[in-house]
Amino acid sequence: MTPDSKRHLAPVYGNILEMIGNTPMLELRNMDTGPCRLFVKMESMNPGNSIKDRIAVAMVDVAERDGLLKPGGRIIEATAGNTGLALALIAGQKGYRVTVVVPDKMSDEKISHLRAMGAEVVLTRSDVAKGHPDYYQDVAERLTREDPSAFYINQFFNEANPDAHYETTAPEIWEQMDGDVDAFVAGVGSGGTVTGVGRYLKERNPGLEMVLADPEGSILAPKVNDGLDVEPGAWLVEGIGEDFVPGILELDIVDKAYAIADGEAFLVARELLQKEGVLAGSSVGTLLAAALRYCREQTEPKRVVSLICDNGAKYLSKMFNDHWMIANGFIERECHNNLRDLIARRHLDGEDYVLTPKEPLRQAIRRMRMYDVSQMVVLDDERQVVGIIDESDVLFALTSEGAESTDPVENFMTRAPETLSPDTDVSALIPLFKNGRVAIVVENGVFHGIITQIDLINYLRKQLP
Repeated sequence: MTPDSKRHLAPVYGNILEMIGNTPMLELRNMDTGPCRLFVKMESMNPGNSIKDRIAVAMVDVAERDGLLKPGGRIIEATAGNTGLALALIAGQKGYRVTVVVPDKMSDEKISHLRAMGAEVVLTRSDVAKGHPDYYQDVAERLTREDPSAFYINQFFNEANPDAHYETTAPEIWEQMDGDVDAFVAGVGSGGTVTGVGRYLKERNPGLEMVLADPEGSILAPKVNDGLDVEPGAWLVEGIGEDFVPGILELDIVDKAYAIADGEAFLVARELLQKEGVLAGSSVGTLLAAALRYCREQTEPKRVVSLICDNGAKYLSKMFNDHWMIANGFIERECHNNLRDLIARRHLDGEDYVLTPKEPLRQAIRRMRMYDVSQMVVLDDERQVVGIIDESDVLFALTSEGAESTDPVENFMTRAPETLSPDTDVSALIPLFKNGRVAIVVENGVFHGIITQIDLINYLRKQLP
């Protein structure tokens, strides 16, 4: 080890909270950035894997200093997940209880992560707006009123939020970029980043362009670009976009905004992983889609900075899952204009899970549990459908027939199940579903896959205006 390499070793920390901040900057060189250079600050490398670690530690510190949060007290927050994870991290280190109120569109990974860290998770409706009793912020406020030991963090109106970015995130960006930044692209989750970073950078470079990346359906982009007050819509990207203007958000800092559709955001996040090796969250897809649009519109070189707000591991079941993307219409597949289009997992594409007649019952149980499926088709050596086994078959085998886990699947499967050709009318599925069965699609002896009730629901949902 050379003396030079030794100087760059990370230090030894005495507490995980000491590791918050001072994140690296990465230039994206494999994506089309037009004439510009695009840099991203790797906030996903904070110990809680998101930029929210910065504001969480700052807001807790201020609450302690002001006597609002007592030893052993309870922290309550309304959050899209990442602020909750950051608060759970801090609560675990400082001995607080934490309750996190989240909308029900949050990923399973985030919810599981929160619970694993000891947080109480309260799920609320994501289809209601501020002022509704089931809106996540209103629920958090009510829980706080009911518990005298509780402190509501309220990141949307907490001045320690933008202060944290003004005092840490922004100075780091300015120093890392040697004071040469032409534009900064960010989204609004609570408004702290836009306000804190935007204010700091514009004080040092009044000509800097502050660019807002906003999901389609959020009220902010229309307000910035056209001064319009619009009704909020719905979006699937997590963590950014608003149906109200947060109290800490200085929207007049923003020079222009891009409204980014969910599909574009998800595909850009996937492109980021494939081309740059960065596994990032769905909000990053929105930020980068806006940043790339901005960069490609320029006619002269500019140095543009954005953020990798959080780690994408929390979204593996959503935008990084091809089947979820297909089911939600974000990835187009070959269209056959028949029942094959309803099959979520196509056998010929190797997307489904099947069994052979001689495989042991325990293998069927293991695969059902591992892949979260309720039934599997059984194929013989010629790949012909000879049966189907579902959870009820397994249950009855184990409870009524004295089956051994080593017994072959063929002893318990439903033999010679009814099949449908791809050209069968969709209406033929309803009688099957009413009888508790699934549709097995076969054409000239070739198995294409199965259609379940949720597959039909997804198909019909896509036909809605």
